[in-house]
Amino acid sequence: MTKYNLIGIGNAVVDVITQCDDSFLDLMGIEKGIMQLVEQKRGEMLYAAMRDRTQAAGGSVANTVAGVGALGLKTGFIGRVHDDALGRFYAEEMEREGTTFVNKPVPGGELPTSRSMIFVSPDGERSMNTYLGISSEVGPDDVSDAVAGNAEILFLEGYLYDKPKGKEAFITAARITREAGGKAGIALSDPFCVDRHRDDFRQLVKELDYVIGNEHEWESLYQTDLSTALETASNECGLAVCTRSDKNVVLITRDQDVVVDVTPVAPVDATGAGDQFAAGFLYGFATGQSLEIAGKMGCLCAAEVISHYGARPHTDMKEIFKAHGLI
Repeated sequence: MTKYNLIGIGNAVVDVITQCDDSFLDLMGIEKGIMQLVEQKRGEMLYAAMRDRTQAAGGSVANTVAGVGALGLKTGFIGRVHDDALGRFYAEEMEREGTTFVNKPVPGGELPTSRSMIFVSPDGERSMNTYLGISSEVGPDDVSDAVAGNAEILFLEGYLYDKPKGKEAFITAARITREAGGKAGIALSDPFCVDRHRDDFRQLVKELDYVIGNEHEWESLYQTDLSTALETASNECGLAVCTRSDKNVVLITRDQDVVVDVTPVAPVDATGAGDQFAAGFLYGFATGQSLEIAGKMGCLCAAEVISHYGARPHTDMKEIFKAHGLI
């Protein structure tokens, strides 16, 4: 039976990336710097408007899992893709990068493989327009005992809470993993996602071992100031992790408060910064590092990924960790 250091459950999305200027965003009615869900027709229109596009396997938690896999740990990803050209590309790309794509592409059905059209403006901000397609149909049937029950760490993607089946998949997976002695946690994903599912998230947090979010997501979750939100969270789950843009990272448990300073980096492309912070942090978490070291690993991974286009690392992060005395 395969033992995984990390299993992720999330949207399996093909990222399609191009550069643009602010006037193009205005012309196309794209709100800068956020993720917007789009219907199939608008997705096809935006895709057709892209020039010099590049394509990569993506999705928030999938990016994190791939980052951890690139660091040498055994990783797997639970997601749904259609058995079409993009779906086969996605599954093959995950496997090529060292992460087991647990479920095979789904034949038949009407929903195509999900894709996110990402427009990168000159200041590095990314404006994401995501057509979810089949990926949002992940449900408990996609979570096997053999996989979730053999995960040391489980990482869930908040975006999947938009569908009842996604909620059921999370509850099932977290229960199986924790009953087998593993740890389960979630990324809050974005403030709008938190707004939509606040009550459910508040309940879920109490049943998890760690939660990762940025300051806006934490404030939205508890509808209060950041300090009070994190104090509340640390009493409701084992570990609360808060990223604060170019300020610092705060990691809080019931017994320990850790602050890791961030060195500001001018971004080439901010795509994947939060995903790769999570990858570095979870690598440290999985290998028994202190919270401070795990937080520093996360910051280094985030800094690396915003130094180039794309949401996954281009550099051997272990070498960077060594250069900074972390391993």
